[in-house]
Amino acid sequence: MPRVIDTDERNRRVTEAAWRVLVREGIPALSVRKVAAEAGLPPSSLRYTFPTQASLRIRAYDLVVERLADRVASIAPGADWARAVLLELLPLDESRRLEMEITVVLGTAAMADGALRATHRTAHQAVRDLCERVVRALEVTPECVRVETERLHAMVDGLALHMIRQGESEGTDWAVGVVDTHLANLERSSSPQAPPPPPALGERPRPVENGRPEKGRNLRRPGSGCGRPGD
Repeated sequence: MPRVIDTDERNRRVTEAAWRVLVREGIPALSVRKVAAEAGLPPSSLRYTFPTQASLRIRAYDLVVERLADRVASIAPGADWARAVLLELLPLDESRRLEMEITVVLGTAAMADGALRATHRTAHQAVRDLCERVVRALEVTPECVRVETERLHAMVDGLALHMIRQGESEGTDWAVGVVDTHLANLERSSSPQAPPPPPALGERPRPVENGRPEKGRNLRRPGSGCGRPGD
């Protein structure tokens, strides 16, 4: 048993060394020899577990997903669960920033690497699944779950990418604010809304044209989260 634990720890150490090489020098520099040197290990100790550059790339990507899953699993259920999950998807500290940089590097490489493409799809789906869990936790109407999931997924991906490209002085508070605003909008749209009051005595109803409400009115059904942002 201790030998298995030591192997797991060594593999994690090697994978994190691969991350550093990837971010510092790029995909072409990711060799077993260079990663072994970064991890402070002899190359011969890696050749069985990571015999090729491809196996190193796949393992480096897998670790991003595993670490995200571990963090999400540790979040206590409650009113702030959805917000906490989304913040774990953003590069708000050095560790998560490194994960996002690895995701960008390997995600780009996966476009031309069939072996890495399946791992990229798994990582992409893991984030989408978390977004769907958040949407469902906010009790968005069932018919709107898919579109709100896609909207949230696109927003989170866009925020994360923007954050690793911005200058260091710009901070991260703005991104947290965007998440909070989006969550507030989702919560409002999922709350039951009272129907409009009937017209007052002697007041004529608003005219309709061809059975449709007049232009410019909010066409979203009460309680629906599928309207345009700001509706």
